[in-house]
Amino acid sequence: MPFISDASVAVALGANRPSVVGTPRETFVVVRPLLEDLLAGWAAQALCCSWSQLLKTKPVGPVEQPDYLNAVVIVKGLTLAPSATLALDLLQRLHGLERRFGRERSLEQRWGPRSLDLDLLFWGELRLEHPDLILPHPRMHLRSFVMEPLLQAMNGAAEWT
Repeated sequence: MPFISDASVAVALGANRPSVVGTPRETFVVVRPLLEDLLAGWAAQALCCSWSQLLKTKPVGPVEQPDYLNAVVIVKGLTLAPSATLALDLLQRLHGLERRFGRERSLEQRWGPRSLDLDLLFWGELRLEHPDLILPHPRMHLRSFVMEPLLQAMNGAAEWT
């Protein structure tokens, strides 16, 4: 398995409801370059992003809902030193991108349907326990819909059509 430097960041994507641009697949195709731009702006540097394939998965949650589409992007070669302040800033930027695609976290049921979910999975070896963010993500190892695309992204970039 390829080595991931201590500066690598991983972000998981999930959706099972249409967004303002269409189906979850259409949303992901539009979000991909926007997320890469967001990450590059946050890091203030050019980045190397490695993407998983899109993965269709069954929902985990208390309500009847459609299947999800999931993916993971790993950002390699960051020159930023991992810190709580920068991780929380990235989280706020991710939430802002979610809102652009119709997500309103305050109105949703936990683990319910959503138009776009962006989860910060890890940033190198940073350990963080904040009310808004725990790193590494505390349940990622229990979720095949995160681990399978994470392993794919670790092994190389994928194109989506």
